[in-house]
Amino acid sequence: MRSSTFSGRNPSDAGDPHSGINTAATWNRDLMLQRGIALGAEFKGVGVNVALGPDVNMARTPTAGRNWEGFGGDPYLSGEAAFQTVTGMQSSGVQACAKHFINNEQEHQRSEESSNVDDRTVRETDPEHEVYLHPFLKAVQAGVASVMCSYNQENNTYSCENNHSLNQLLKMELGFEGFVTTDWWVNQPKYGTEAANKGLDMVMPGGDAYGSNISYFGPALVEAVQAGLVPESRLDDMATRILSSWYLLGQDENYPKVNLNASVQANHKTLIREIGGASTVLLKNTGKTLPLGSPSTIAVIGNDAGTNPAGPNSCTDKGCDVGVLAVGWGSGTANFPYLVDPLSAIKAHVPKTPIASSLNDTDLVAAQKAAKGASVALVFINADSGEDYITVEGNEGDRNNMSAWHGGDALVQSVAAVNKNTVVIVNSVGPLIMESWIENPNVTALVWAGIQGQEAGNAIVDVLWGTVNPSGRLPYTIAKQQSDYPAQVIFAGGNITYSEGLFVDYKWFDAKGIAPRYEFGFGLSYTTFQYSKLQIPVSTLSIGGSAPAGIAPSLSSWLHDDWFSVSFQVKNTGLKAGTEIPQLYLVAPTSAQSPPNQLRGFSNINLQPGESGSVSLALSRYSFATWSVTAQKWVIPTGTYGIWVGSSSRNSKLAGSITIKA
Repeated sequence: MRSSTFSGRNPSDAGDPHSGINTAATWNRDLMLQRGIALGAEFKGVGVNVALGPDVNMARTPTAGRNWEGFGGDPYLSGEAAFQTVTGMQSSGVQACAKHFINNEQEHQRSEESSNVDDRTVRETDPEHEVYLHPFLKAVQAGVASVMCSYNQENNTYSCENNHSLNQLLKMELGFEGFVTTDWWVNQPKYGTEAANKGLDMVMPGGDAYGSNISYFGPALVEAVQAGLVPESRLDDMATRILSSWYLLGQDENYPKVNLNASVQANHKTLIREIGGASTVLLKNTGKTLPLGSPSTIAVIGNDAGTNPAGPNSCTDKGCDVGVLAVGWGSGTANFPYLVDPLSAIKAHVPKTPIASSLNDTDLVAAQKAAKGASVALVFINADSGEDYITVEGNEGDRNNMSAWHGGDALVQSVAAVNKNTVVIVNSVGPLIMESWIENPNVTALVWAGIQGQEAGNAIVDVLWGTVNPSGRLPYTIAKQQSDYPAQVIFAGGNITYSEGLFVDYKWFDAKGIAPRYEFGFGLSYTTFQYSKLQIPVSTLSIGGSAPAGIAPSLSSWLHDDWFSVSFQVKNTGLKAGTEIPQLYLVAPTSAQSPPNQLRGFSNINLQPGESGSVSLALSRYSFATWSVTAQKWVIPTGTYGIWVGSSSRNSKLAGSITIKA
């Protein structure tokens, strides 16, 4: 087993790509799948049987340390990315491991805190099923071989010995047939070895704490079976689940031996660069500042534009923020085979253009000197986060706040004070508060690059100069102030109440009437698009039965088979070829007690100037379903549903409706 973004923690010749959050920002299922295939190929190539990913936890809070490993703040988008990633990884022959099951949405006190999720005792709504379980459902639907339980407690019982989550939710409701494994040095203080009876199938090698050689399983499991504390039938089930996953992926024949020195990069750098460009989100572009064309002089400013003088792999598990930020920190990282910094990429792209640079974030005098008189000033800022076992610049995994690191806001303001064509490029693990400068007229463009992996500099250049027409869309909301978000990291740990219920990310902003700076799903292009001819095939539809009971009711074909499709036309009305990301949102009747708008479909369509294309988005019964705590099953509330398509969660282009009857 190995935990990393690509092919294990530190192999000698593997790729280090874009993050999970950047993958989600592509809103492109094919690229999600291709990334999964590459992940699987690299893991298999070094002889890893089980790749400990993808991370499918939700970005419940904007500053959670491992948000960059996951797929953002919406369960539907996260679920689609989970499905494609697992499908791709396992098509290459490696076992995927969806993690961290479940409600592991912050790093502080992660081994002690209890995530207490509203079970619709007050409201007939269930965020556990409708928000946090959904990405795991999609992973199981893709045939994921294993699931990792999380360090935290759920409703005051540790996840790895939680009968409700492991047996009832995962193995019964989702019908998961693979094995459940712990993370390293996990807590099982209540049941210990008898956690096997609660649904745990495997304990990571090593002890129950760092440096310990005492395991909950191993000899302890043998003794528990002999004493009748764990039934032999349960032991058989554990072994069957583990071995069936091994056979499922064909690892019993001709599987590579472990060799962390194997060369497994192949041509993955091309894919990494492609996803880097496709995941870049253009947030501001006043007066068509971008693409750049041929500026006579350029200023490149900010430490994030440069290199780490000690080398890109000089900090253990990437636990520092020096030079371009291409990945967060923690066990989900790998060594860079190389790292292309923006300044070098810019110089290579325009070798004859005079370039002044200042890579010291706090030397504002030098920054202004470099920027003054330049045709364009490119200012690079960032914000980092990661896992709790490493503290970087006072941030213990989770970010302390939503400000740019190293005084990035002051850097932007100083440059904008002397240059009327200031373009800001952000490499960040998640949203920032940018209100001190975002409306400054001298800040003419904002490029949200995220964390793009080893090809970061090249991917940024591709977008700045228009080789790539940006099509990335935000996988989370960027607010005007941190307090606008529905939940924050609880630094003291303890009981963390998910009091926002279903209203995570943009759903909270919509329900509370809070204006974001940039909404979920938002992103600009170098061209323009027009929507027309919305077609909903029926005006009224009968539910036609009810969700089945028994094993795996949440994966039933009755729920998930296509019910009907919504179609419409998209036309490129601009002068450049480009890709649009049409998004479909449902507006449920009041009786459903659901958020105002819920993403239920998206696609991507590439069009030449003047070209039109048809988009069809399928909806299933599951698209309309809510989990009933009373009935303990999926139900479809009757009434009239709004259906609209548009370019973001707040930009409806076409709207219609359908009435659902019993």
